[in-house]
Amino acid sequence: MAVKADVMLDAKGLACPMPIVKTKKAMNDLEEGQILEVQATDKGSKADLAAWSETVGHQYIGTTEDGDVLYHYIRKCSNDTMVEKTHEQTIDNQEIVTRAANGGFILDVREEAEYAFGHIEGAKSVPMGELESRMNELDKNQEIYVICRTGKRSDLVAQKLANHGFKNVYNVLPGMANWNGDLTKSI
Repeated sequence: MAVKADVMLDAKGLACPMPIVKTKKAMNDLEEGQILEVQATDKGSKADLAAWSETVGHQYIGTTEDGDVLYHYIRKCSNDTMVEKTHEQTIDNQEIVTRAANGGFILDVREEAEYAFGHIEGAKSVPMGELESRMNELDKNQEIYVICRTGKRSDLVAQKLANHGFKNVYNVLPGMANWNGDLTKSI
């Protein structure tokens, strides 16, 4: 069954954070109640767009797949300009290794392939799309430094963890794209 959408956005070939950036811009042009179809090839976009929709108050309806293309459907829920929430506690790349050595924990929320080709020694991989089912693996009382490629996914995960009672959660900025330290590969 084909899903009817009011507007279609082509985000094929784009990687995080660009599908979210383009979706945010497209949503600004929609009227309340209209449906946006986002076509994307980035497998991480499923978790990314669902989490982003939740943080700004839009309804993430769901995703279908046709070959390598994901079709995401998002309903605009308000005519008001949405203020995108960001996690208040942040930490920069240079601080996390020292802080982690003193009892903190680095949580890498990139996709498995991104993690496999280079991650910070000792970081735990929990892709953003698996967070709900794996949250019980994390200690609510430990300092957690959430990192992704650019800081976008890690921000959404940090907010989600804080909303679930994690007290010491930090979004690592600017993320792995600007990481200058050593990397460990798991391939």
